[in-house]
Amino acid sequence: MDAFTTPAVVRHSRRMLTALTPSILRTVAYGLAGSAAAVGFLVLSAWLYQLLFVSLAERSFALFCGGSLAVVVVSSLLVGILLAKLQPDAAGSGIPQLKTAYWNESGFISWRAACVKFVAGVLSLGGGASLGREGPTVYMSAAAASSAARLSGTAKPRLRPACVAGAGAGLAAAFNTPLAAITFVLEEVVGDLNSRLLGSVVLAAVVGAFVVQAVLGPQPAFVMPLIETVSWRVYVAAPVVAAAAALAGVAFHRLALSWRGRIRRRSRIPAWLRPLVGGLMTWAIGVAVFRGTGRIGIFGLGYLDLSECLVEGIAWRAAAILVAGKLLATVASYAWGGCGGIFSPTLFIGAMAGFAVAGLAGQWLPLSNQETLVLAAVGMGACFAAVVRAPLTTILMVFEMTHQFAMVPPLMIGTLVSLAVARLAGRANFYEALLDQDGFELGRLHPPRDLGAWQGQPVSALANRRPIVLRDLDPQTLRNTLAGCPFAVFPVERDGVFRGVADREAIETALRAGVPPALADAATCLDSDPVGEVAGRMVAATTPVAVLLDRPDGRVTGIVTMHDLLRAQLSLTE
Repeated sequence: MDAFTTPAVVRHSRRMLTALTPSILRTVAYGLAGSAAAVGFLVLSAWLYQLLFVSLAERSFALFCGGSLAVVVVSSLLVGILLAKLQPDAAGSGIPQLKTAYWNESGFISWRAACVKFVAGVLSLGGGASLGREGPTVYMSAAAASSAARLSGTAKPRLRPACVAGAGAGLAAAFNTPLAAITFVLEEVVGDLNSRLLGSVVLAAVVGAFVVQAVLGPQPAFVMPLIETVSWRVYVAAPVVAAAAALAGVAFHRLALSWRGRIRRRSRIPAWLRPLVGGLMTWAIGVAVFRGTGRIGIFGLGYLDLSECLVEGIAWRAAAILVAGKLLATVASYAWGGCGGIFSPTLFIGAMAGFAVAGLAGQWLPLSNQETLVLAAVGMGACFAAVVRAPLTTILMVFEMTHQFAMVPPLMIGTLVSLAVARLAGRANFYEALLDQDGFELGRLHPPRDLGAWQGQPVSALANRRPIVLRDLDPQTLRNTLAGCPFAVFPVERDGVFRGVADREAIETALRAGVPPALADAATCLDSDPVGEVAGRMVAATTPVAVLLDRPDGRVTGIVTMHDLLRAQLSLTE
């Protein structure tokens, strides 16, 4: 009898299959929920854009100007009202919000936020905002899967597998790129290519690919002429193209962040009107570019123009105009609070940078049309990699979007050059920089595989490094702190020394009585103290927090709550 068909092996296989079947079925359900949300968003936003902008572009220039202005004004106002009145967090791409939900909320995403994101995203992209659909798609798909998990009885602390499964299915459906979806979720959201969630993400991405191919067909995102070989000329020009496209990505990164921060700090324009400002700026740029080039790629995703250029090519001067116009329009749309992502704009900017540089290089280096198309694809990857800093995702995504295997080596070279140039924008990628700008700190923790190793980890691995520390017990300071922060416990520090903690109830009681709040003792620790030891101190203390100090009886450097401890420990069983 064959060793693999003995009764014992067969029984063990049956038991394993029986045990895994519920998990497999749940993941398939999460993938279906996420991909359904993704396909619905894709179809509706594309239909609205086709109805409004593509049809207007076929009319006279005057009618295009007037009609597009009306569309931009109405859609921007609707988006602004939706975001400001119902869900301000739904602005932007959705990737930073997804990362916050995954790490800080155990994968829980409000269904209301997802619904607002869906409607505002369709209006924004269909209404001509120079943004992308992939970020909102990933967020909404994760929300759909998270909601499906809650409906099936999954507790809130165990929603992370559903969250990343939905995200993987959504990105696979948005681009028809299952491999890139897997690597993006693991690289960018989870931050661990060896995560135990790998199997769930892979299965969900396959489901997402099946769904989008069943609905829209198996074709790649961009259909290009077949490229069988790549000559030495491409390898000579690829680093130059990649550097130029990466510089465009760096310019977008820095401009969008600085402009967004300045608007949030200083602008007196109401939040509900801000998308209109970005919309009007996009409209002015888009009309000017349309007048000069005959292309409407500044509005919306730009995929129609990009698809056409990847087949027929484009003059380098027109490509250079589109680079500048798309970059400025995307910065304006994003910085002024539009609802959409950055995948599509960075791919468009990078491709046009590739066409522009290849066209210029063609005056000294004889490049064929196919070689120019390869360099445009290198530019796509380089610009995207400079902004997102996900190299594996970049290479796989451009390959899957074009189905051109011969382009992979130049893509790899371009990605390496891009990552080197991207350091000009700082160490953090665009999403991390957004979180930092908004004051979010992710409770990012990759726990070891067993409880003993977990308890031996330094407590600094799960500490909040931005605690709200009270250094002044003035009544007005206390009122402002309570109004601006939802926390229940605040460390108190005087003269650079930790003095105790004040809880919210004690502060409120003291303010009513007109006396200083009473301080309570709390467990203290150093960064290097093990988690298990600090947990014991927290249990023994009267206040369920541990305060990290730079030295015994020193200043406060962080805080760990019982919620942080339990949330991190639950991740051991994911």
